[in-house]
Amino acid sequence: MRRALLAVIAGGTLLTGAACDSDAETPQFTEPSAPASVLAAPSPSVSLAPDYSEDTAKICGRVTGVVNKAFGEFGAELGRMIANKDAKETAEATKSEKAAADELKAIGAQIRKETKDAQDPELAVAAETSAKKIDAAAKNRSYIKGLKATKDLDVTLKDQIAEWLDPLSGYCAGGPLPSESAPASADPVPSAS
Repeated sequence: MRRALLAVIAGGTLLTGAACDSDAETPQFTEPSAPASVLAAPSPSVSLAPDYSEDTAKICGRVTGVVNKAFGEFGAELGRMIANKDAKETAEATKSEKAAADELKAIGAQIRKETKDAQDPELAVAAETSAKKIDAAAKNRSYIKGLKATKDLDVTLKDQIAEWLDPLSGYCAGGPLPSESAPASADPVPSAS
């Protein structure tokens, strides 16, 4: 072991001494440079997220049309319910209340139908959240009980609909809230049947 150690030390000394005694010029080596493409950072202007804006605009347009029409029909049924209550037509008022709940179920189904092929997964989640809120409202009709007069449709219903559509309205900038006239178009006169 001692001989091996001495041989290593002697070899190192000889190499060092030979390098110092040599009059020959030693070539200068430089670090190889990396290609520019390896060193360059990715461009900040490159967007990695897909652009769903065109698809989202189409879907939100369709949903807005459906919602405006359907909530108009929903408001009309509630208007008939109120008129029937005023006329002491309890059976007709109950039928109108059920028809209004059926309209809500249809709205939830239409929202799902119009957004089922959405490219943007966030839009699909927002639509499903709104549809679930509407479905729950069709089953739990406590908000209907507070409607005593046609004027209540504009006040109570407007806020209620906005709450149901909150996730979707927030996503579809500017819509799909029903137009201001949707509940007001409710027909307060009960049918003659």
